Amino acid sequence: MTPTSQTDPGIPKKTSVARVVTVIVRILLGLMLLVFGLNGFLNFLPRPSTPLPEGAMAFAGALMQSGYMFPLIFGTQLVVGILLLLNRYVPLALVLFAPFMVNSMAFHIFLEHSGLPMAAIFLAFEVGLIWAYRKAYGPLFTARFAAK
Repeated sequence: MTPTSQTDPGIPKKTSVARVVTVIVRILLGLMLLVFGLNGFLNFLPRPSTPLPEGAMAFAGALMQSGYMFPLIFGTQLVVGILLLLNRYVPLALVLFAPFMVNSMAFHIFLEHSGLPMAAIFLAFEVGLIWAYRKAYGPLFTARFAAK
């Protein structure tokens, strides 16, 4: 069975194993983002029992005090998760998620180390999907583009 471009044009066409792995990673990342995005609004997951380090607590407090950052972060996670699960606008969803990933990695590297393994899994999924959909990003790296 040869894959067709109608199913998912961004997924590699060389091997069916690569296609299956890409779909699995897309769905897993989508589910994780959906759950964490919903949790940001509904608070159904248990909070960690250990307190955050002082720097991490100050950072999280500042985000909360802004009044808009937490809803923006959780809303973005929710939208990206839904887009990944629906297999719609996947390259755009990955671009929207990238700044969150950069900040998440920095937060766990510099302020709160216990969440680093989970952040690394998210990063690996993000990078793997970006690689799978790399052809969609070609126009972003055009030095000069004439608008019509």
